[in-house]
Amino acid sequence: MESVAPTNRMALAHSIFTPLKPLTTTPRPLLPHNFPPRLPLCRAANINRRQLIAETAAAIVLPPLLGVTLSPIPAAKAEETPLSEWERVFLPIDPGVVLLDIAFVPDDPNHGFVLGTRQTILETKDGGTTWVPRSIASAEEEDFNYRFNSISFKGKEGWIIGKPAILLHTSDAGENWERIPLSSQLPGDMVYIKATGEQSAEMVTDEGAIYITSNKGYNWKAAIQETVSATLNRTVSSGISGASYYTGTFSTVNRSPDGRYVAVSSRGNFYLTWEPGQAYWQPHNRAVARRIQSMGWRADGGLWLLVRGGGLYLSKGTGLTEDFEEVSVQSRGFGILDVGYRSQDEAWAAGGSGILLKTTNGGKTWIRDKAADNIAANLYSVKFINDNQGFVLGNDGVLLKYLGQFWKQILETGLL
Repeated sequence: MESVAPTNRMALAHSIFTPLKPLTTTPRPLLPHNFPPRLPLCRAANINRRQLIAETAAAIVLPPLLGVTLSPIPAAKAEETPLSEWERVFLPIDPGVVLLDIAFVPDDPNHGFVLGTRQTILETKDGGTTWVPRSIASAEEEDFNYRFNSISFKGKEGWIIGKPAILLHTSDAGENWERIPLSSQLPGDMVYIKATGEQSAEMVTDEGAIYITSNKGYNWKAAIQETVSATLNRTVSSGISGASYYTGTFSTVNRSPDGRYVAVSSRGNFYLTWEPGQAYWQPHNRAVARRIQSMGWRADGGLWLLVRGGGLYLSKGTGLTEDFEEVSVQSRGFGILDVGYRSQDEAWAAGGSGILLKTTNGGKTWIRDKAADNIAANLYSVKFINDNQGFVLGNDGVLLKYLGQFWKQILETGLL
């Protein structure tokens, strides 16, 4: 837990309207204000006329008071590419920017921010449909090109961290940001921050330091007694492969809703866990032959594990364990980089070369969303803000927005 962009096809399709009363002239059909609609991700190269007509008709939502009906549309053939549940959002940034994190204000799900490399901060006030660059003066005073790694909100209070070391804080839902000074003795680079309450946050560095603040970041208290390097070098007889004389950092770190952490060593040869109240990180041998790419938490409290080369494993049970079983996935040989759960049953996995995979049974089986194959970009992160709002972040400024519930409602109308 970094490309020919696909073209959004739009086409007008004439519908046959049956007037309620005989008319001497043919009335002009009333169309929604947002017609023609934006279509989801599709195969730009091989799309046919049947697909264009079907997709356009599906996107038209007629007001019920018009008293008109649509002519039946033939069902799509089984061999045709299925409708995607994601839409690409094009951003006003340089192509080389890697998107790293996204968050929305809890009290206003339409207001959010997305972060990235090259000092990228974008803001939306319409739920993620359109984005504009956001300039923060306190982050531009020095001649640095910041990499903004993480953002988090609790109520109207928000935090942003980046590299080189920078900490930004807002108490008015991001309308104004102030820079909070940091100690030069901070071990490692800040990689994750979580807003936990009023003027309170939890921050993690890539060397395993965890700090907690309750006064808006002006003072931080260590939640563990030593960094991961110190723990592993002190316990070289622990039996952890690759832990002796360890001087590396975390490659990924993920936090569960109840405050537990799982992190992967930079070389992927073992992983570590931490729970509130523990004095040290707990190292674990990897249970698979290949090196670990990333790990995270399932919606039921269990763990998922990705290995380099595209393998996906799920832990047995819902607690911390070293017992994992492999799940078959169609990754086409590309690595899977992240997994995000929309609900306890539905989750999405993303990875190299536009790989998108979906499960509807908690991860037991996965199907590939082929409509994203035309995106020649690596998809690094899957984030669900809530059940109906999700995003996939990638390199080259690629941002995908979740449309699943919208298209489910369209399909239930019987138009397709």
